[in-house]
Amino acid sequence: MTDEQVARFGRFADQAPSQAELERFFFLDDADRALVRRHRGQHNRLGFSLQLGTVRYLGTFLPDPLEVPTEVVDFLASQLEIADPSCVKSYAQRQATQWEHAAEIRSECGYRDFADATDEVAEFVSARAWTRVESAKALFEAVAAWLRANRVLLPGASVLARLVSEHREQASQQLYAALHQAAAEADAELPHRLTGLLAVPESSRFSELERLRRGPTRVSGRSVTEALHRASELSGIGAGAVDVSAVPANRLEALARDGLSAKAQAIARREAPRRTATLVAAVRSLSASAVDDALDVFSVLMNTKLIKAAERTSRETKLARLPKLTQASATLASAFRVLEDMREAADQGGGGEHVVLDVSAVWAAIEEVVPRTRLAAAMDTVEELAPPEADDDAAWRAELVSRWSTVRPFLPLLAEVIPFGATPHGQPVLQAVRELPELIGRKKVRVSEIREEVVTGSWRKLVTSGEGVEPGCVDKHAYALCVLEALHRALRHREVFATDSQRWGDPRARLLDGAAWDRIRPSVLTGLKLPEDVGAHLDEQAAALDVAWRHLGTRLSATAGQGRVRVEPGRDGRAQVRVDALEKLEEPPSLVALWELTERMLPEVDLPDLLLEIHARTGFLSEFTHASGGESRMEDAELSLAAVLVAEATNVGYKPVARSRHRALNRARLSHVEQNYLRAETLKAANARLIEAQAEIGLAGLWGGGMVASVDGLRFVVPGNTVYAGHNPRYFGRRRGATWLNAINDQVAGIGATVVPGTQRDSLYQLDVLLNPDHGQRPELVTSDTAGYSDMVFGLYRICGMAYAPRLASLSDSRFWRLDAHADYGAANDLARHRITPERIRAHWSEMLRVASSLVTGTVRAYDLIRALGRDGNPTPLGQAFVEYGRIAKTLHLLAVCDPDDDSYQRALNAQLNTTESRHRLARKICFGSRGELRQSYQEGMEDQLGALGLVLNAVVLWNTTYLDAALGQLREQGYPVDDADAARLSPLGDTHLNVHGTYTFPPTSSGELRPLRDLNELVKVDGL
Repeated sequence: MTDEQVARFGRFADQAPSQAELERFFFLDDADRALVRRHRGQHNRLGFSLQLGTVRYLGTFLPDPLEVPTEVVDFLASQLEIADPSCVKSYAQRQATQWEHAAEIRSECGYRDFADATDEVAEFVSARAWTRVESAKALFEAVAAWLRANRVLLPGASVLARLVSEHREQASQQLYAALHQAAAEADAELPHRLTGLLAVPESSRFSELERLRRGPTRVSGRSVTEALHRASELSGIGAGAVDVSAVPANRLEALARDGLSAKAQAIARREAPRRTATLVAAVRSLSASAVDDALDVFSVLMNTKLIKAAERTSRETKLARLPKLTQASATLASAFRVLEDMREAADQGGGGEHVVLDVSAVWAAIEEVVPRTRLAAAMDTVEELAPPEADDDAAWRAELVSRWSTVRPFLPLLAEVIPFGATPHGQPVLQAVRELPELIGRKKVRVSEIREEVVTGSWRKLVTSGEGVEPGCVDKHAYALCVLEALHRALRHREVFATDSQRWGDPRARLLDGAAWDRIRPSVLTGLKLPEDVGAHLDEQAAALDVAWRHLGTRLSATAGQGRVRVEPGRDGRAQVRVDALEKLEEPPSLVALWELTERMLPEVDLPDLLLEIHARTGFLSEFTHASGGESRMEDAELSLAAVLVAEATNVGYKPVARSRHRALNRARLSHVEQNYLRAETLKAANARLIEAQAEIGLAGLWGGGMVASVDGLRFVVPGNTVYAGHNPRYFGRRRGATWLNAINDQVAGIGATVVPGTQRDSLYQLDVLLNPDHGQRPELVTSDTAGYSDMVFGLYRICGMAYAPRLASLSDSRFWRLDAHADYGAANDLARHRITPERIRAHWSEMLRVASSLVTGTVRAYDLIRALGRDGNPTPLGQAFVEYGRIAKTLHLLAVCDPDDDSYQRALNAQLNTTESRHRLARKICFGSRGELRQSYQEGMEDQLGALGLVLNAVVLWNTTYLDAALGQLREQGYPVDDADAARLSPLGDTHLNVHGTYTFPPTSSGELRPLRDLNELVKVDGL
């Protein structure tokens, strides 16, 4: 601990306790008042109360009981009805009274000396140090909180710090010893093999461990082969056989992070138990991620380089053949026209009787128009280019077979290396994959030897009737590609999965079940406000939907089809809703003036200064701890962290921020900080501080309560080789890119984000972002652009306690649903023509509750679950239940948007989405380096860099909000009229005062005091000022 931290320990902070803390620790109940009444004199009663509240709040008695904030004195005096709180000064005149009162409080309230509870304290510290991954400071604070809660008086800071340090070291040594022993018991040679990974082969510049850390970056058949070899090599080391059941999972994960970020030389210098333990954790983590990496490359290869490439080639081939097919079709059409003309002529001459045409005459007539040889050639052409039995996939699948050479190298490894599992529906595919290596090695494979249930559609002809295929045999190449396509589809649906995999595992196996589900069910369902009785819940939903329908029907009747919302017949004659675009709200002159004035009042600031000032105010940089779990021992660590955040967020790299002669800013130290301190959990913890600080500002409260959020994506081109980028010409041109999907609340704070390869459907990822916000409660209302929403997504949001409200591209194409088939909704009746099937919800309600609880507790990813339940538009029975449930929520949303008289709901959603777009504009300004392109090859690197961008954005928003709030306060003090309605429309996303370019300097840490606003008198002349 620093001298400053020691001096503050057991003392009141510079900032007075909050109102909530005053009410928690300094409120006097009846028992407290009875104790207070024992003492005579207002000064003694107030002094006694101060000591009582202080020991509850601080966990100790102060040498001077009057060294407390005046807010505490006033709060207690008001409860005791003491009109003059200053009378407490007389309490300091007799020190013996203070000691007597402290002794009385200890006796009456059960406070103990630290020495009397050393065994209990040691047991708590030891257990927490073993089961938690936290810094020494966090453990110190947790122990202090435990002492206060258990009424044990705090010892000196050095005593507690020494206790924490000793038990942290004991827990670490226990961890190392346990893993070292478990490795030796699993295989006596395993510690030696692991140590061998640290050696650098003669022909290489890198150790074996560093080589194995590097995942695939290219998408090709060769990359899949290399990724499978890497997974096989890691599995062959044998770390997976080590029994780690006695080690807490979070400790093992933290040790793995340390092993994956530390240099091989640094690990090699560690003592044997720690070295072995670190390598066991690192290699186990690498083994699991290597399987995921291999399947990532396989999935992208199948999707982009094989299936989509084959589809593209097939389309190009069809277009090239189109003139030939068109000509042949025209020839056949002209012949048929001759036949049709002869039939019509014969019908007219026959007086309605049945007429027989002479075949010779018909052919003679046809040959006058088209020669018979040309007609035969045309017929052959049509049969060749458009065979009658072909389906839509036949052409591209045939093209896919021609790419056999791409998949041939990795086929034998796929089933051998990946620990596949499957649902009953996916078992035929899995068996086909396992049998494939043996079959493709033969000269001939008979139909009876393949899994015919996997060979569907146009694959049947390609597999069993291809060119050169003997009767009763199959085309091995076609069958192999058929099986791989089925595997690719089954993996997407998680009908085939990799066991013990994070990204490709079975989401159904991760759902809460058994005792874990029974234990957590009551509390989770109470938090989500979901009853176990589905009947009452559906009645409530039906009533809400019925009220909304009747409301719309009444208002449509009142407007008689002339309002902004109308029901009109569509192209198919069925009723469709038409909603006029919202008219732009006028900006009152007072708002324009206030916006211009506050914008000009904000002081100019450089980005590094801003970050250090926000750190001085919130301490957010202290949340960045070392990957090993320890706190930073670096002097001026906040300068290094601020420099790394600037380098990452602006995308300029280290060169502009590094200073070779500055110890905290030299390139080696910045690289060390980036590798060991910048990661998902530290970014999230730092962001939590900023979100909390933002919520405490009065101006932010005018913008909202933090319960509304929007989710949208910001696109980045990724020019380098990577598996985690995708094509989309609309956003990336001919190159590839990724999407930073981020959530923002109505206080303009970013509350979570993730990186999506390419531009995949946002709705598959949105729920995961919102279920795990960086701080605080989950939002109650979530809006987004259309983002490929589905009824199932509405249902999952609703059952997780959130209302999903996307901005739909076309309301006229949306389906509206009802529960009551017989209700009359008047003018809205024709619109309510689709009926929800509640029986499906009733049949699966218990499973739906289990899914909801698993999602909100984080045991399963929403992305995986949506894939498994949705099955690309063919949902499972449980998925269909969520679809039906979602139709209730979706229709309520649509009816709110379509309110003819009240557009406030629609305007609120649009305003939130506009805020997101403005924040993205600010992000573009900050992330200007390298043309705003991401140069990271791995998803983790992209997430860390964009996480730094999100953190810096929140720091800028917090700085702007703080100064806007101060500017409004100054304006009010100087008599300028400030309307809260105008203040609520100000934005903290302005950037004219913010400099992100030029030379980056990092001055000594700011005191946290607000810098002066620009002089109002120089900006504007206002009467009375």
